[in-house]
Amino acid sequence: MKAILALEDGTIFHGESFGAEGEVIGEIVFNTGMTGYQEVLTDPSYCGQIVAMTYPLIGNYGVNNEDIESEKPQVKGFIVRELCQTPSNWRSEETLNNYLKKNNIIGIEKIDTRALTRILREKGTMKGLITTDPDFNFDEKIDEIKAYVIKDPVMCVTTREVLHYKGDGFKVALIDLGLKKNIVRSLLKRGCDVHVFPADSKAEDILAINPDGIMLSNGPGDPKDCVYTIETIKKLMGKKPMFGICLGHQLTALANGADTEKLKYGHRGANHPVKDVEKDLTYITSQNHGYTIVESSMDKARMVVSHRNMNDGTVEGVRYKDVPVFTVQFHPEASPGPEDTAYLFDEFIDMMKRNSL
Repeated sequence: MKAILALEDGTIFHGESFGAEGEVIGEIVFNTGMTGYQEVLTDPSYCGQIVAMTYPLIGNYGVNNEDIESEKPQVKGFIVRELCQTPSNWRSEETLNNYLKKNNIIGIEKIDTRALTRILREKGTMKGLITTDPDFNFDEKIDEIKAYVIKDPVMCVTTREVLHYKGDGFKVALIDLGLKKNIVRSLLKRGCDVHVFPADSKAEDILAINPDGIMLSNGPGDPKDCVYTIETIKKLMGKKPMFGICLGHQLTALANGADTEKLKYGHRGANHPVKDVEKDLTYITSQNHGYTIVESSMDKARMVVSHRNMNDGTVEGVRYKDVPVFTVQFHPEASPGPEDTAYLFDEFIDMMKRNSL
C-alpha cells in the first residue's frame, strides 16, 4: 500500500506502508544506530515521536521478546529506507512488519531517509504526518500538524504503582520517568533491591522506604514540564546518594537552579563520543535526548561538568560538589549500544557504600 510522509515545512515523501494502516502525527526525529531498532521502538523516551532510522536496512534480524525495553512500542510511527521482510536470526520470533501491525504502529519505507535526515539537520526537528489515505490533502492537514504537542508524556509512560524487584544488596528507589528495563537489570545485576516509583511520587513516600540510594531514569519530553518531579528532587537533594540518567540528569539540574534548552535536532543513536573529563577518556555512548543543560546557567560553586559531548561540546554529565549526587545525559545502561560507560552503575554502588559507613 502507498504511504505519504508530510513535514510541516511542506516537504512530501512518497513511499510504501508497513505495519498498521491509517494516519499519525508526531515529532519527526532521526536515530543513527546501525542496530537496536527493537530497543529504539520500545524506549519510552520516544513517546510522541516518529522515528526515522538513518541505517538503510532495518528488520533484518526480526523481533524477539528479550530485547524490549518496555511493554510495548512507544513510538508513534517508524520510518526506514528499506524494510527486511525475511529476517535471519536464531533469536527471531516474528518480523518487524508483523510486530508493528500487531501493536498498531504505522511505518513507511522506500523513502530517501538521507534526504529526510539532511532536512532535519538543517532546519531542526519538526512535526510531521504519516498516512495511508489515498485522498490525503496537505492543505487540509497542515494546521493539525503544526498544532501537535506531546502532552505530559512522562505521565503517559511512568508506572502507576510502586514495583519491587528483590535483591540482597543496597536498596535503591528508582523514580520512573519513562525508564528502560535495562536500568533495572543493571541494578539487579549488581545485587540491588530495586523499588520503582511513579514519576509524581512525593519525596516523603520515597524516603519512607529508607533507600540507600535514589535513581532518576530517562524519559520523554521537555524537562521543564515535569514540575512535580523537580519539586521532589529539591526535597531529596542531600538526603541520599543520587544518580540521574538523561531526563533525570536534566531535572536534577533544573532543581538546582540551572536551565535547559532544546537542541536543534537532538542526539539519538548508539555512536556518540563523550569525554569523561575527570578520567581524560572518551567513550562511545548510547543517546536519546532533544534537550540539554545550559552550561552557563550552572552554579559553578556547586556543579562541575564531568562529561562532555565531543561532537558539539554540550554538557553530558554533572557532579555536585556539596552532596553525593551525579548525573549523565547519555545512557550507561545502553540497550541498544555500547556498554563502555556501565562503570557508572559501579560508581553509584561505591557512593552508596561510602554513605553507609
